[in-house]
Amino acid sequence: MIDVFAPIAAAADLTIPGAHRRPIAIVGAGAIVDVAHLPAYRQAGLEVTGLYDLDAGRAAEVAARHGVPRTYGSLEELLADERAAVVDIAVAPQAQPGVARAALAAGRHVLCQKPFAPDVATGQGLVDLAAATGLKIAVNQQLRFDEGIAAARAMVRAGWIGEPTAMTFTVNILTDWSAWDWLVTTDRLEIVYHSIHYLDAIRSILGDPERVFCTGSRTPGQLARGETRTMSTLIYPGEVRALVHATHENRSGDQEASFRIDGTLGAIKGTLGLLYDYPRGRPDTLEVDSRVVPTDGWLPYPVTGRWLPDAVAGPMGSLLRAIAEGGEPETSGADNLGTLRLLDALYRSMDSGESRRPGSSS
Repeated sequence: MIDVFAPIAAAADLTIPGAHRRPIAIVGAGAIVDVAHLPAYRQAGLEVTGLYDLDAGRAAEVAARHGVPRTYGSLEELLADERAAVVDIAVAPQAQPGVARAALAAGRHVLCQKPFAPDVATGQGLVDLAAATGLKIAVNQQLRFDEGIAAARAMVRAGWIGEPTAMTFTVNILTDWSAWDWLVTTDRLEIVYHSIHYLDAIRSILGDPERVFCTGSRTPGQLARGETRTMSTLIYPGEVRALVHATHENRSGDQEASFRIDGTLGAIKGTLGLLYDYPRGRPDTLEVDSRVVPTDGWLPYPVTGRWLPDAVAGPMGSLLRAIAEGGEPETSGADNLGTLRLLDALYRSMDSGESRRPGSSS
């Protein structure tokens, strides 16, 4: 079966060719940059010219730990560094659009974090600005590039499970939201800052749904103001459905983070190891049961990478490829507008108790 897996592994490969590489400057020196962005870029052989953060001491500490050669005293100083071809923005969501506009105005390609923008109109404005200036803008929706998810998507596209009929994510964990002060006080929480990963991964495999339904809630005594338990149902043409069931108040210690894709001729199932011991995590798992290959029952796929830090190289690599070869990054800003429309529809459904159409007021 090793030979059969070869094209699947190739589709999930995160190697960035030397000809695609460009120097990167990073805005923000928070935990995600420390534990994911910088390790992923180092593994991928990418050069980071420097860091800028409002907390200069934090920027200096992170830069020293990862061997980054300099820190910038301001965003303006970063954008004046002509060597920095790409700006990786890793700041609080409300600050991101302004930084992205400044970077585009300075002639830099941009990688934004998720959520791309606070609303679809703002996101569309960033996409239009990038197009008008001939620059690339992408979003760091890195779960698409997690090896287990990427391999599963490649199996679906290769027809291994026939026509997909359903996709589900089940996440039952305990999340310490206090690690992000601003998340504790936000009114919108689980969908826009966590399940957005699963929803975007579903879009990368099944496309955009026709209608959605969502319900969300809190648990007594929880620290966070926003919803921490959600059930999101995505309805596609015909009989295809998707479900994301996420709970962040599991106080029993039996963490669970799994996904499954069913099809007419088989199924794929796996786990997201990162969520069993965040942020250290454990290896992912992936299995396929195919009557097309055939696999003669459940066959394990040898996952060797992890969501963090490995998959973070995916969106950046896709952006660098688009810069070098033309075309659009896989997680382009334009594509991510579909994820923003999906989030909007889910929250409208949560508020109204009725199903909603993404991109429509109904």
